[in-house]
This record gives sequence, structure tokens and C-alpha cells, in this order.
Amino acid sequence: MAAAIETIAELGYGQASLARIAEKAGTSKGVIIYHFGSKDDLVREVVAELTVKGRAYLAPRLEAEPTGAGMLRTYIESNLAFVAENRNHVVAVVEISLNARSADGRPLYDPSIRATGAAALRRLLTHFQSTGDFRADFDPDVVALAIRAALDAVPARLAREPGLDLGRYGRELADLFQAATRPGEGQPGGASPAK
Repeated sequence: MAAAIETIAELGYGQASLARIAEKAGTSKGVIIYHFGSKDDLVREVVAELTVKGRAYLAPRLEAEPTGAGMLRTYIESNLAFVAENRNHVVAVVEISLNARSADGRPLYDPSIRATGAAALRRLLTHFQSTGDFRADFDPDVVALAIRAALDAVPARLAREPGLDLGRYGRELADLFQAATRPGEGQPGGASPAK
């Protein structure tokens, strides 16, 4: 798995043949096929592993935040901290999502992975709208998709700009979306005008 991640991140999906992956792993193609069955199965495992690691990374951080503002900031900053800590794995999965197709032409990357993440974020936004932590007048679907789009754009940029400061990037995105969701005057939890 590690050799596949490194090879795909370094060379791109199209150039990451089983022979090259095996060479990076110091083994043979036969050993990889024995363990994974095919390149397609190996690629699916690379994606599945990142998904599991991402959920395990994010869940305890979100559960530790009692407020909507804190949870939103944690969601955004932790997503980007995870990307920073798993750079090659994330870049490899982006390559897979954009380029990997099975023999019948279907994508190997299941797009429902992203849809599931956006749906969970929408539920979080809706919940904190109901508690008054967030403005009641924004569409949670639109904001969830905007947040996911901003986060999902980062790996491709990181592949082009390895020195990208993901900490600063995360803080800026968190500030932006906190400002967009913060209750205002007349909203529950909003500030009263100064007299």
C-alpha cells in the first residue's frame, strides 16, 4: 500500500504501473497480485484506507467541541491538518479520483465518499442553526458544498505547491466560514447594536 501511495503521488496514476509499484516495494508484481488481486483492487484499498484514517482523525476532534463555531473551525482546520500529515496519500487519492477507471470505463473512486462528507457537514450546520449558534437564514446545503469545495481544492494545489502553508490556509478558511455563519443582529446569539 505504501509503495502504491508513493508511486501514484510521485508519478501520477497513469504512470503507476504494477511493475513500478512492485519495484518501489522491493517485491514482484506477482506478490502484489497475490495480496490484492489486481491494480484496481489495490487502488480501491488505497482510497478506503485514507477514508478510514480521515474519519478516525476527525471524529474525536469534532466530538471535543461543544459549540457550533468551535466545531466548524475544528472541521476545517483538522481537515487541512490531516491533508498536511498525509500529503502523499491525499495526492494519490486525488490522482485516483481524477484518472482511475476500471476495464469497463467506470471510475474506481466512489463519488459517494464526498457526498457522505458533505451530507454530514450539512447535518452539523443544520443542527447549529437550530441551536442559534449559526444564522438561521443560510442554506446548509449551499454552505456545506462551499466548504467541501474549498477543502477539496487544496490537495491539487498542494501537489503544485508543496510548500503551501496549510495551517494558515485552514485558519483563513475557518475565519471566512465562521463570518458567513455567525448570527447577526436580530438573530439568536447575535450581538446587539451599540448605543
